[in-house]
Amino acid sequence: MSSELTEEEMRRALFGTPQPGEQISAPLVNEPVEEVVFAKPVVAPAAKKKVAKAFTPRLRVTLRVGNEFEGKMTELIHEADTLSSLLAEQDAVKAAKKKYKYVEVLSVKSM
Repeated sequence: MSSELTEEEMRRALFGTPQPGEQISAPLVNEPVEEVVFAKPVVAPAAKKKVAKAFTPRLRVTLRVGNEFEGKMTELIHEADTLSSLLAEQDAVKAAKKKYKYVEVLSVKSM
């Protein structure tokens, strides 16, 4: 027996012999296909529920700032949304340095 099989023999071995009714012939005439366009259905906007504002931890940082060395100093209060006093202090100093030359931290208190 030869080990080389033709393509038709392999098909018969894998899928069996086709029934006469199973053979599919290519359609001779192409019928026009209607073009279908899918559109998203229009949905009325539902009333948005306002989420209750959760408690946000805040710290109040009090700073003494000024532009003159040993000159007039003013008190500045910065509120930070964090629990970390170190981060609150750094944020306050960073914000104050944009406008003032000399910045001194007086206190960091929770609100």
